[in-house]
Amino acid sequence: MTEKTRSPEFRLVQGALSGLRQDLIHDAFAYRPLLPMRTDGPLTRRLPKRIRTYAAWTPHAVVVGLAMVVMLISAVAADSAGSALAAAMSGFIPAAALVMTLVRPAGAWWVSLLSTPVVGALGHSWGGWPWTPSSFVAHIGVMVVVAARTRPRTAAWMWASTAVYALFAETFLGFGYGTDSPQMLFFSALALLVVTVLHVRREAKEEVTVQKTVTAVERDRRTLLEERTTIARELHDVVAHHMSVVAIQAEAAPYRVENPPPELEQAFVTIRENAVAALTELRRVLGVVRAEDYEAPDAPQPTLADLDRLLTNVRDAGLTVDKTVTGAVRELPQGVELSAYRIIQEALSNALRHAPGATAKVEVSYVLGGLGLRIVNTPPQGPAKPSPGAGHGITGMRERVSMLNGEMTAQETVDGGYEVAVFVPVAPAPAEVAPEPAS
Repeated sequence: MTEKTRSPEFRLVQGALSGLRQDLIHDAFAYRPLLPMRTDGPLTRRLPKRIRTYAAWTPHAVVVGLAMVVMLISAVAADSAGSALAAAMSGFIPAAALVMTLVRPAGAWWVSLLSTPVVGALGHSWGGWPWTPSSFVAHIGVMVVVAARTRPRTAAWMWASTAVYALFAETFLGFGYGTDSPQMLFFSALALLVVTVLHVRREAKEEVTVQKTVTAVERDRRTLLEERTTIARELHDVVAHHMSVVAIQAEAAPYRVENPPPELEQAFVTIRENAVAALTELRRVLGVVRAEDYEAPDAPQPTLADLDRLLTNVRDAGLTVDKTVTGAVRELPQGVELSAYRIIQEALSNALRHAPGATAKVEVSYVLGGLGLRIVNTPPQGPAKPSPGAGHGITGMRERVSMLNGEMTAQETVDGGYEVAVFVPVAPAPAEVAPEPAS
């Protein structure tokens, strides 16, 4: 019979037996020690550090304690029947199987199941068949521990195998005593159902946590790409303007000199051709990152000269803001001016959204080595309303500063406000370079 001619029922049975072999037969006695539990849960993390160290071994203590209860049950039953040796054996074997779940879970279940007829024959006079009181408690405990340590499918196989053994024992090994198989199947099914539900819930919670982590990482990555795309769009206008000026000046330069040499004319032609080619390539690259609904701005990109207009708009929106300018104001590279403007704009927008009723202060410092910015707001005077968006304005600011090889800090102030401090290095213009002293 080939794979194609096998019936669906045959393949179903084959798959089920393969699952049984994988869960309970293959490497059943492999060494799999139970690791200490985590102590960062909502209850254990409140414990003192010394007690928390011992709390990690709580599952092991519970299993060992249940094994001692099993031996105690066997000892009480032996006192009423008067058989010390039988009591010792009928209590030791189930207890050993229970403790064995800490190191060899699947093998412990086989020991518990296969030792049941032996323990039942030793203690059948105490009542209960095929499970004595001690083996009854121990077998349920073994199945619960094994199910908790493996997976829900293993719990189903253990319960089904226990049911098959119960039927076999009642049919072929019965001693004429009352049976406790229905009680075993009912209580074991109930216990395994609870363990399975908790197991599935824990796995679902872990999966949700992993998905949340992946989603957060992907969201941060997407936001970062969006910020870089925005910066690329804005800088395109700056670079395109300069490249256009280069092309126009290179075309007009030969006409400003009477009878220019052919070599000079050819050099200007080459400069213009390269400028136009670079501008074309720049627009082509920008088209890759530009959204379909993107519209180029009609006005030039803003600079620090437009800062007063921005502050006026912010004041109209309800934020009291003051501006302080220190140092000799000078014209900076347009990319630096644009980034500085956007950083101040974003910082003030954050103050409007997250600090209602606060006041803000903007400091612009022109120093020899670059440009310093400081935007600080006071603590909010009331609860902030939920604002739409991913809340990644700081990411955009850091991207702009990083692009300019600058430094930035964004943190809460001592009084509960917020401060954004930026320094952008700017190379001095040739006119700003101090002349060397004459020798």
